[in-house]
Amino acid sequence: MTEDKSEGRIDTLVNNTKSKKGLSIITKAAIFESLHVRDFRWLWLGTFASFMAMGMQMMARSWLVLRLSNDSPLALSLVTIAFSLPMTFMSLIGGALADRFPKKYVIMSSQAVGALVTLTLATLDLTGLVRFWHLLASGVLNGCMMAINVPSRHAIIADIVPQNSLMNAISLNNSGMNLTRVLGPAFAGLLIVYFNTAGVFYLIAACYIFSMLSVARIRTKKSSGGHVQGGMIQNIFAGLKYAFSDPTLRGLSLTLIMPVFFGFTIMFLLPAWAREVLDVQSDGLGLLMMFMGMGSLTGSLGLAALRSFNRRGTWILVNGMLWGVAMALFSKAPSYALALSCLFFMGLLSAIFMSLHMTLLQTYSADEMRGRITSIGIMSFGAMPLSVLPFGAIAERIGTSNTLFLCGLMLLAFALIFTAVNSKFLRIN
Repeated sequence: MTEDKSEGRIDTLVNNTKSKKGLSIITKAAIFESLHVRDFRWLWLGTFASFMAMGMQMMARSWLVLRLSNDSPLALSLVTIAFSLPMTFMSLIGGALADRFPKKYVIMSSQAVGALVTLTLATLDLTGLVRFWHLLASGVLNGCMMAINVPSRHAIIADIVPQNSLMNAISLNNSGMNLTRVLGPAFAGLLIVYFNTAGVFYLIAACYIFSMLSVARIRTKKSSGGHVQGGMIQNIFAGLKYAFSDPTLRGLSLTLIMPVFFGFTIMFLLPAWAREVLDVQSDGLGLLMMFMGMGSLTGSLGLAALRSFNRRGTWILVNGMLWGVAMALFSKAPSYALALSCLFFMGLLSAIFMSLHMTLLQTYSADEMRGRITSIGIMSFGAMPLSVLPFGAIAERIGTSNTLFLCGLMLLAFALIFTAVNSKFLRIN
């Protein structure tokens, strides 16, 4: 009853502001409307803390890998694989768990284990006992927990906010993630200078604990958890069959190839590119990653402001094309300033792509399938090592700059080819 009242206040607020001249701009934008729902506010805070931890961990882990491996792009790729590959297998289990059990408790459990793993890594680093294989092992465990966490974290949004606020809520949720991409790497890069990577890992563990406690405050009763029948394996295959038998969901799943195999390679090869091309230190690398996060934040907030948005399929593919061009330009950037501009633009495009994609996945999936459909997207990101490892090896031979240029061209080519062979996708709203 409390939650229904909270949800009802959204429409009341919007209707009231229409009659108030001073608030007319807020009515048109309605950027933060979903934050009027109490449970969504707690979810947003938990998401912010969780992805702040991940952003800081990406920076700290990358810097520690470079320190232990003498700046090897291949070693950087191997640690990326250790984190990403488990998501290929565990995400489907995470989606099935999201549809079988209360999503709130699935999220909390994964955050608790993530905190424990990070505390262990921090202690090994602090005592000087850390080895490369420790980073691989912690990457596997954190990857498994992320695969369990994210499907429930995304799917629970539809349990909390009204259907007509779903794109706004997903965009705001993504804005929390993208804000951490601004703050996390820059904050971690600065802290590494003063407290080394061990101190940063302890702070990351604290972020995971805060996220767990924030999600514990969610009170929503609406959930599909517990209503799904059959065994776990049966549930997983039912979700896959459902996704690939629907033309819209099938097309959305295929378009994930663009960011997974080409677009997001920038995130993992950026540390090596920055050292190779610009010879930056940890604080300079943090600034590069921060600008990409600023672009992502701008894109997600801009999308949250839109009350209606047509031909979303077209925008997804156009984003892919522009993303490829921006990556190719970035790879050959002759100056720090141009690199920052390209990273900002790539961040903006990636945020719009992912927010639109997640909105469409949740809009076109049934309630009892939402966790499993979301997990397919996470599984796709788990397949990222299929590109990161080859591109990491290629970077060892031809350089990171040329490798990123190749990724940009392939991203552009895929978007153009998909548009040519699947014109119906352009009409998805």
